[in-house]
Amino acid sequence: MPTVLEFRLPDLGEGLTEALIVRWLVEIGEVVAVDQPVVEVETAKALVEVPCPYGGVVTARFGEEGAELPVGAPLMTVAVAPGPASGSASAPGSASAAPAPVPVSGSASAPVSASAATASASASSDASGNVLVGYGTAAPAARRRRVRPAHAPAAATVGAGPVDPVSSVSQVDQASPDAPVVEAAPAGPSAPVAVISPLVRRLARQHGLDLRELVGSGPDGLILRCDVEAVIERASAVGGEHAVGAEAAASPQARAVTGERTALRGVRGAVADKMARSRTEIPDATCWVDADATELMAARAAMNRTAGPKVSVLALLARICAAALVKYPELNSTVDTAAREIVRLPSVHLGFAAQTDRGLVVPVVRDAHARSVDSLAAELARLTEASRDGKLTPAELTGGTFTLNNYGVFGVDGSTPIINHPEAAMLGVGRIVQRPWVHGGELAVRQVVQLSLTFDHRVCDGGTAGGFLRYVADCVEQPAVLLRSL
Repeated sequence: MPTVLEFRLPDLGEGLTEALIVRWLVEIGEVVAVDQPVVEVETAKALVEVPCPYGGVVTARFGEEGAELPVGAPLMTVAVAPGPASGSASAPGSASAAPAPVPVSGSASAPVSASAATASASASSDASGNVLVGYGTAAPAARRRRVRPAHAPAAATVGAGPVDPVSSVSQVDQASPDAPVVEAAPAGPSAPVAVISPLVRRLARQHGLDLRELVGSGPDGLILRCDVEAVIERASAVGGEHAVGAEAAASPQARAVTGERTALRGVRGAVADKMARSRTEIPDATCWVDADATELMAARAAMNRTAGPKVSVLALLARICAAALVKYPELNSTVDTAAREIVRLPSVHLGFAAQTDRGLVVPVVRDAHARSVDSLAAELARLTEASRDGKLTPAELTGGTFTLNNYGVFGVDGSTPIINHPEAAMLGVGRIVQRPWVHGGELAVRQVVQLSLTFDHRVCDGGTAGGFLRYVADCVEQPAVLLRSL
């Protein structure tokens, strides 16, 4: 008889605690293989395809597309047939044993029992060669888990499709020591509060918010962190703790009349948090200059007339930025606020802003100071395509030391960029447009661009920032100046 196993959302690394379900890649009743991607999720870092470490038939999925789940919450259940076909360690070419997920009852109506929980020991030989943080190829030591109360909700039925994540988590013994434990506070004599995340409960306690009065925006009324934060924010705006209870008690219809709501989560939420932190912590200043880019555009045209890959304007600006940071290393640094020290970084890892359907992302070109224009052009093109397809890895979105923001592609001339925390500066580039310009003592029509530098005033003064920006402008106006630094 097949064993029904529960696969939980694994830890995707980078300290992430939750993920948004973007698209299911399998349907209920479909046969999946070991390590086959089953769901596409969006984290605060990137879009990730999550592989299932077990092979069998999908009997249930937990969470609709658009739902946000914490790490450790159930994703799906798989009916695994006994024998080598199930992906056990005895099958040829299999990896060492993976930690077994929590098995659920094979009956369509029976709740999870103690005997079903012990079935995980026999299934622990199932192995996955595709290792994510949170599950992999090594079996964890058995741990004694807390016994659930007798009044716990009934288990999710097999093959029933999407179910309430609250009930499905609370009635299954936690197989992973890191999985969140549901503590459903009673909303009445017996009704549970629709909360999974312990972070949500802690945030509510800190602000004196009664979760029993809150209407959740998640699936089946699940209360998410954004729901609690929204109530706290609105209460603080009207200026009184008493407003929290009134906002929480408001009906869904009353909340809807305030306007359309878009949850700040996933990539957009991460960008919002970083922008707010940058404005709060960094004393920034901005300087700008207009530069004649006619010679730079002529140099690019000459490069593209030769054999080889085409060179973009962004690649030329990236090379100029890298050379300027070598000349002015103060701007390739970060501030250690705890130690009250400026940390000057040895390598230039150049980030560049890219607009995508899921929001603004900043892919990072590693060791930009050591790359040629052709190498920069190829890497920029690769990262841009990956960002549009949502295939950037967390490693490709972190570790930047300076950001180049070409907002000229949107048809604007100037801006005051917000520094990408914890970096120390950002160079903004406007559109290159024909304008009247004095050239060689005469008025002429030239291709002019506005360059703006926003910098952390703690790492340098205006003289250093001005010197950096002037060097960039000189290289734009006379590309031959760049030859000195190559």
